Amino acid sequence: MADVVVVGAGLAGLSAAEVLSRNGVSVSVLEAGDDVGGRVRTDVVDGVRVDRGFQILLPAYPEVVRRFDLAALDLRPLRSGAFVHQGGRHDLLADPRTGRSAWQGAVAQQVLGVGDLLALGAVSARDWLGPDRSIVDSTDRTTAEELKRWRLSDRAVDAVLRPFLAGVFLESGLSTSSRFFHLVWRSFARGGAALPADGMAALPRQLASRLPAGAVRLGEEVVRVSDDGVELAGGERVEADAVVVATDGSVAARLLPGLREPSWNGVTTWYFRPPESPLRDPTLVVDGDGGLVVNTAVISEVVPCGGPLVQASVLDASAGEADVRAEVGKLYGVDAGSWELLARYSIPRALPGMPAPHRFRLPVRVGGRKYVCGDHRDTSSIQGALVSGRRAAEAVLADIGSARMAA
Repeated sequence: MADVVVVGAGLAGLSAAEVLSRNGVSVSVLEAGDDVGGRVRTDVVDGVRVDRGFQILLPAYPEVVRRFDLAALDLRPLRSGAFVHQGGRHDLLADPRTGRSAWQGAVAQQVLGVGDLLALGAVSARDWLGPDRSIVDSTDRTTAEELKRWRLSDRAVDAVLRPFLAGVFLESGLSTSSRFFHLVWRSFARGGAALPADGMAALPRQLASRLPAGAVRLGEEVVRVSDDGVELAGGERVEADAVVVATDGSVAARLLPGLREPSWNGVTTWYFRPPESPLRDPTLVVDGDGGLVVNTAVISEVVPCGGPLVQASVLDASAGEADVRAEVGKLYGVDAGSWELLARYSIPRALPGMPAPHRFRLPVRVGGRKYVCGDHRDTSSIQGALVSGRRAAEAVLADIGSARMAA
């Protein structure tokens, strides 16, 4: 018996459990997998840490600042910007605040004209300096429509923004909510991107470490949910005053009939171990020619890996290894045909789709004493997962408190 059962030990579930536990509520977190984290996991393959799919942390996310000990995560920053490969050239487009090389890259690059540079600067300044409400209350349209509204040229969109944002949204049509684009762009502008030194799994592990010993039970698949508890695959029943379903949106829709299942954007990430680093720079590389790989980076230039490590992410799950190697080799100007393939992760349910117009906050109360959280209830991001977990926990606290006072 627990006051609250949380189904799922991803970021949303751990976020909810931590808030509940901190407020004196007995919590049991039931996770079907063999570790905490959900879609945020890190494996060790042949002695090398690799994340399950290329993920980055935006340290400026408000909920990340609020909920994590960032110093303990030992964050290693990526350069704020990207190398754009187009027509055989490698042009650096980076935040001018990052130093001399960024300014030199802006002057030397041949991808964006003066008008596009000014338009990008205006978008960045508005998102960086403007109030939150100016974004949240704005008209929601597709990101493609929004970029056109800011008078960015087709060349700028197709060569720079489309490949860069495809790696963020995991869709290349730029149909994602423009409000979400601005919120993400603001976080990039305010704090850049980084990776924890021990991999992205450091995030859920930090949250889990704040829970009482034994609060998280691994290998426990929940098959049925009711107002007063859950039933496990093995037949065991766990009773509770309330249940929070914190699984991905598809599993949540199965456990909570009537809940709408989200659409999904998928990605496949390949990890290669070359004999030497193909780029001595902690910067993303994107294909301005619109190739197969949406982004690639030399991970070992960002975090220690015990040797060179390159990731390459593609949206086409059917892409073959030979084609991926050829594309990666083109982007770095090397022959990648003999690189060791360390790992490949195909993740069809990587991010819930957010086509415009998109409602940012869906209810966390689903009737009776059942609640739901996850990035499918807020935004498809680490920020959204954490916020939804907190919202669900706050709803539980308000309802349990009211019920106990009435009793």
